Amino acid sequence: MGLTLAEKILKAHTVDGEFIKDNEIGIKIDQTLTQDATGTMAYIEFEAMGIDQVRTERSVAYIDHNTLQSGFENADDHRFIASVAKKHGIYYSRPGNGICHQVHLERFSAPGKTLIGSDSHTPTCGGMGMIAIGAGGLDVAVAMGGGAYYITYPKIVNVELTGKLQPWVAAKDVILELLRRISVKGGVGKIIEYTGEGVKTLSVPERATITNMGAELGATTSIFPSDDVTLGFLKAQGREDVWFPLSADCDAVYDEHIVIDLSTLEPMAACPHSPDNVKSIKEIGKMKIDQVCIGSCTNSSLLDMLKVAYILDGKTVHPDVSLAVSPGSKQVLNMMAENGALSKIIGAGARVLESACGPCIGMGQSPNSGGISLRTFNRNFEGRSGTKDGQVYLVSPEVAAASAIAGYLCDPRELGNMPEFKLPEKFAVNDNMITLPAAPECAKEVEILRGPNIKEYPITTPLADNLTADCSLKVGDNITTDHIMPAGAKILPLRSNIPAISKHCFAVCDEAFPDRALSLGKSIIVGGVNYGQGSSREHAALAPLYLGVKAVIVKSFARIHRQNLINAGILPLEFFDPADYDAIDQGDTLFIDGLKDRVLAGETITVKNVSKNTEFKVKCELSERMKGVIACGGLLEYTKENLK
Repeated sequence: MGLTLAEKILKAHTVDGEFIKDNEIGIKIDQTLTQDATGTMAYIEFEAMGIDQVRTERSVAYIDHNTLQSGFENADDHRFIASVAKKHGIYYSRPGNGICHQVHLERFSAPGKTLIGSDSHTPTCGGMGMIAIGAGGLDVAVAMGGGAYYITYPKIVNVELTGKLQPWVAAKDVILELLRRISVKGGVGKIIEYTGEGVKTLSVPERATITNMGAELGATTSIFPSDDVTLGFLKAQGREDVWFPLSADCDAVYDEHIVIDLSTLEPMAACPHSPDNVKSIKEIGKMKIDQVCIGSCTNSSLLDMLKVAYILDGKTVHPDVSLAVSPGSKQVLNMMAENGALSKIIGAGARVLESACGPCIGMGQSPNSGGISLRTFNRNFEGRSGTKDGQVYLVSPEVAAASAIAGYLCDPRELGNMPEFKLPEKFAVNDNMITLPAAPECAKEVEILRGPNIKEYPITTPLADNLTADCSLKVGDNITTDHIMPAGAKILPLRSNIPAISKHCFAVCDEAFPDRALSLGKSIIVGGVNYGQGSSREHAALAPLYLGVKAVIVKSFARIHRQNLINAGILPLEFFDPADYDAIDQGDTLFIDGLKDRVLAGETITVKNVSKNTEFKVKCELSERMKGVIACGGLLEYTKENLK
């Protein structure tokens, strides 16, 4: 029996555990990336391990999230990350060089390699034939120290692409169609592997758009084969030496099979407030809009920008619409300036932003009250834009640009014939905004520069024998990391300061939660289905840790957040009977007898609701390694003991 593409790479990198379905396996990591919103904690954690130099083939620190410097905090964080990178053997991508996923795809991605990044959209590089996985900062720190990254051997889903996209239908519509079919929970515990004749019709940037938004499926990662299209992209980047062909065996066996006929797709949009609330532009109709934002790690490639420039050329943005455009990297911006695309976009009245995450992470460009905003981004969670009642629709660059001119949601097929857009045979390569680390023999002389906003990792405690704690918060289904630990221009600068940022924990759901949890000393959170979906931000676990949360009991978890809870030493418990969720109220006192013994033995755990004099059962399914992590009080303490 042959292997899938994902299995080939995973098997070649497995260093711990049996390569058997549903087993936990430890894989060797070739590359890591961080961004500044998660990087400071990741490097504080790396320092705590006491390792002098990173042990990966390549680790890169990007500055792309917290680039709005309205106070000293972000600038101090950037200075800290730069000094850590110089000292410990990490490449440093300076502010203005671009979004981590776009730059990594251009300059560092390579077929057959493994990559983990402290950002959930790291699977972007799956468009290059990599196993690229979003993870918590502590997992990235361990990988930088030479430790394995652990996942449960996932199911592999074959998404077979047939046909070819029709004019004005985009790669964004492919992933929106998949989200429409299987939902934001449909990829949990799975790798999405794209095959079929339709693959050959998609460029690397288009493939990267699709793998990028695989994160919204809840998937472990998504991947395309490495073929002649991949080689062409790498040649244009001057990196063809890293290429080799890589695809699934012809007799590979998949766990699921989905067919998407590209020729039948039409322009679509994800409606508020979930990426899987997908309808066609026709279904939604000609809806008046207030704002359009084009960019993000999903749709900021040169190919995207060329299409936008063509649509805007010689026209003017509708007077009722604010249009903002963010090129994904300095390379993209440079080439736009050279080929005239930038002039066309500026001439139409667009507001050109720096090459950074910007509005996607809530850094500026919040829409007006109740405003309808079309965005080429990957998430439209309620309030993520910075406007609580903002109505965000996720669309392709083609839909976004056409609508910005029209003043209403517009089907770009109304524009007539579409020219053929081709990537250049050679990109303008200039890596002058990537700072190399100090030579190892000079590293000891490098001083780590810390600002007053940079605080230490929260204190953790070993797993207790018993637990008595109140339910400090009860929430519903599909709670995102934006609910747990909001982003935005006001909160992101506090990412290095867990005591300060914890004051905003769950503020979207209950502004009183932080004070209540602190006053309780220790508590338990109760939630519904798909708890913790969204970004990889470990702050959504570290803030509750600081506030005294000892366990989270839910119907089901999103993958990365569950792992982040374990890494923080917080017990991830799941109801045996989801109906038991209804019998718990905020304020109820919950008691677990023999907690430590039951967790370590892998036994069913009985929780007594002292307030109601009832009982219910929960499970805590952990590998032997995870049990060790929880027993120590988290991955940092476990790693100190085990990684030498």
